[in-house]
Amino acid sequence: GGELLAPGEVVLGPGDSYATPLLYAVWSDAGLDGLSDVLHTHLRARSRHPRTPRPVTLNVWEAVYFDHDLARLRALADQAAEVGVERFVLDDGWFRGRRADTAGLGDWYVDEGVWPDGLHPLIDHVTKLGLQFGLWVEPEMVNPDSDLFRAHPEWVLAAPGRLPLPWRNQQVLDLAQPGAYAYLLDRLDALLTEHPGISYLKWDHNRDLTEAGHQGRPGVHAQTEAVYRLLDELRRRHRNVEIESCASGGARVDLEILARTDRVWASDCNDALERLAIQRWTGLLLPPELIGSHIGPERSHTTNRVHDLGFRAATALFGHHGIEWDIASISPVQRTELAAWVALHKRLRPLLHTGRTVRVDHPDPAVWAHGVVAHDGSQAVYAVSRLATSVAQVPGPVRLP
Repeated sequence: GGELLAPGEVVLGPGDSYATPLLYAVWSDAGLDGLSDVLHTHLRARSRHPRTPRPVTLNVWEAVYFDHDLARLRALADQAAEVGVERFVLDDGWFRGRRADTAGLGDWYVDEGVWPDGLHPLIDHVTKLGLQFGLWVEPEMVNPDSDLFRAHPEWVLAAPGRLPLPWRNQQVLDLAQPGAYAYLLDRLDALLTEHPGISYLKWDHNRDLTEAGHQGRPGVHAQTEAVYRLLDELRRRHRNVEIESCASGGARVDLEILARTDRVWASDCNDALERLAIQRWTGLLLPPELIGSHIGPERSHTTNRVHDLGFRAATALFGHHGIEWDIASISPVQRTELAAWVALHKRLRPLLHTGRTVRVDHPDPAVWAHGVVAHDGSQAVYAVSRLATSVAQVPGPVRLP
């Protein structure tokens, strides 16, 4: 829709011009579902829209966090392959000094202490299983406790003379500084060149741009353009690498970032009850194949709620499907059920990722229902969920649009 410029952020001299972002307006006489249909059709018609089946993804974050151990991760990959996973993603914690979220950001070298033989043994194991391999990065950020910050404190996006308030122990690199930009391009390019088995980057961004100064003036506009240039150049050099936009989950889900990425992570909250609303309204704008939706652990680490596997799996079924759970530690019965849900997603994937998203208006606020209907009306799949105890003993019938 537009760009929120700080005062003085864009100053035009004689003959200069400023091009605003494009404004997209949508009209429909078929309600919110009609608006979604127009937007989804528009996005799916893009030349860079994903054309291959979206691989079922296992991300190891909620399984191991920062505790990286080759044997444990190999075992997790083995279990992932058994239940039908198609992409294995190593999350935060693989680079130098990164044993917690307090240090290491910016030092994009494989940690020799944790990975004495580098990432190659894990990548080779994963790819031999027939899975794609993905890796987490957060290129725009830096920890003050890092070699990069100690060498270049001037590379931080900040007002003169002080650092912005920290968030998650990190600051933002000023990519409008040529040195910072060149460093990141070099490190990410080297990482992908040295590890040709990496076919996916989970590109994170875990703080807001507050007091974001560049050479004494507001710097968000220049920062944003630099990020686009960085993504464009990396994709030019590594055409087979897909990229996910993850900004603490769904904080960067605009059309320009989507022109450079292949999916979004809708939220870092993986609680299935919360996810019903998160995915419903993210899905108003984006088609299901662009929205990462994972089956999390039985007990959510963000809300502490407990949900059974059926509810978690039915909630995660409709997007770019995946798992974020230590499946190496679950029971054989759970593993069998999980494999059945993955197989169901794969069977429904051609419909889920091409059909028309519909939502049910129901008089009982405790009942939510949604679905995907083939454009020719030949098939459909719906989910009906109870979010709370209904006022009525028997909720009214659900009309399937």
